[in-house]
Parts: sequence; C-alpha cells; structure tokens
Amino acid sequence: MLPFMPGLSNLFSAGFKDSVLHPRAAGFALWWVPLDLHSLLLWRVLGALFLAIGFWAWGEKGVLSNISALTDLGGLDPVWLFVVVGGVMSVLGFAGCIGALRENTFLLKFFSVFLGLIFFLELATGILAFVFKDWIRDQLNLFINSNVKAYRDDIDLQNLIDFAQEYWSCCGARGPNDWNLNIYFNCTDLNPSRERCGVPFSCCVRDPAEDVLNTQCGYDIRLKLELEQQGSIYTKGCVGQFEKWLQDNLIVVAGVLVGIALLQIFGICLAQNLVSDIKAVKANWISHGGGYKLLNKRHFEKQWLILTIFEGSVGSAASELSREGPGLHPTA
Repeated sequence: MLPFMPGLSNLFSAGFKDSVLHPRAAGFALWWVPLDLHSLLLWRVLGALFLAIGFWAWGEKGVLSNISALTDLGGLDPVWLFVVVGGVMSVLGFAGCIGALRENTFLLKFFSVFLGLIFFLELATGILAFVFKDWIRDQLNLFINSNVKAYRDDIDLQNLIDFAQEYWSCCGARGPNDWNLNIYFNCTDLNPSRERCGVPFSCCVRDPAEDVLNTQCGYDIRLKLELEQQGSIYTKGCVGQFEKWLQDNLIVVAGVLVGIALLQIFGICLAQNLVSDIKAVKANWISHGGGYKLLNKRHFEKQWLILTIFEGSVGSAASELSREGPGLHPTA
C-alpha cells in the first residue's frame, strides 16, 4: 500500500482487481488515472448537475406530469438545453470513466469518437457561421421572432428573453416593432390586451433612481413616434447588439472556445493513448490456466520494475505470477 496516500492506493487496487490485463504496465496506469479523473469531474459531475437542473425545472412547471406540454410550446424551452447538454455529458462521462476503470476498449473508443465528433461539429459550425454571416443573421432573426411569438407561453422562455433584452440593451430581433408578432403586444384594433402596442418591461431604459421595477413601463409606448420612444425604451434590435457584443468581447469569447476545445482534445488523446497501451499489454500476455503467461520478456522487464512502485496495487499480482512457476514469472 502507498504509505503517503492510502486512499489512492485503495483506488488503484479497486481498479486493478479482476483486470483483464493483470498485471498492468506502469505507462498504462499513467493514462488511466488522468482519463478517469477527466471523465469523472468534467463530464459526469457537470452532466449530472445539468440534468438535475433540467428535470427540476420541468418538475416545477408540471411538464413531468404532462409530457404533452413539451410539444405545445411554440418557441424554445430553455430547459431543453440543460437536458440535452447534461445527457450528452453524462453519456461521455460514463463511457470514459467506466472504460478507463475496466479497460474496456469499446467504451474508450466510443468516448474518443463521440468527443471527436462533437469537436468537429463545433469547428464546422464556427467556420460556416463565419462564411455565411448573412444567412446566420437571417436565421437568428427568424429564431428570435419565433420566440417572441411564444413569449407568454413559457415562464423560462420569458425570463430568457427578458434577460437577453436587458443584458444587450435591445428590444426585439430588429427593433421594438417585432413585438407586433405577439398576440398580447400587437397593435391591431381587435387586440383586447392591456399590453396592446406595448413592449415587455425588459425593453425599458431603467432609471437608476428607481428602487422598484416598473413592469408597466412599456405600455402603449409604440403609439408614440420613434424619437419619443428613444428615451423610454431600447430601439435597437437584439441581433445587431449581439453582433456588437461579440466584436467587443472577441478575445474573451475566443479564449473560452479554445479552452473548451483543448479540454476535448485532451480527453481524446488520453482515451487513444489508453487504448494503445491496453493493446500493447494484451499483445504481451496470454491466458494460461489460472494466470497469464508473458510472451515478450524483454519488453516487460523494464515496465515491471517501474510497476513495483504501486506495490499495494500490484504486489498481489507478482505473488500470483510467482506461484504459477518459472514460466510465468515476469523476470523468469
């Protein structure tokens, strides 16, 4: 056992027990531990957290007791983002962690291929967004307007739109008149709503002296001339403001995206190196009765000397091999 870290020694012992590659090479263990920690901390923990938030939000809205409500919403339910992202991260975390712990090359290949697919999809999306800027802008306008129509249909969508309009100091996709698409805010004579010809409170220019939020500040505001509206509400569209925000924070956004990409590449490299080590160890050992027989003595002698560092984990492996006779001893 490792005298300075008994907990880690127990972790190694649990991972090595019933291993298909018994005993394991030192280089193999060097890839197994970081991959297991990478999968556990980054993917499984965050994935479980995202899923928990998503299902909690659905439970609060009563969606779990009425599944048909998922298809009734005309716009985007933000909870889907948490559920989908959390589900993908949980699957990746399970494959990477269990694959590393149990030396399952299928799960490790699934982890690296799936993670690589996500990476290339992100890369392709970024390239296409840069090349087809006008098309992306038009699609973003359509997406925002479709959610403007469903503003009152879902509380989470409503909060998301309010947050975006307040954060980017904007109103609608192209401007305040986009709120004509919503049945509560349109200016038609047949609209009986008190919010007719208005905008949500998140479009209003906040007065720093106000301690209490005025949720009726946008009522009838679009009955005024555009110049009169400018002092009361934001008149710029959210698409334009979002593009301006990206340009002003390009370094920060690029840094975050590069950091995410590096984490994905790190996970792919760990998984591929671990698969290579598993295959290398398998190539040097064959099943022999109740133990394993070394095929390539010269390849394994150096690894065995390093491996004895983890005596609490592999000491039992050495004793088992020695009992098998001189033909199975690592240095025989």
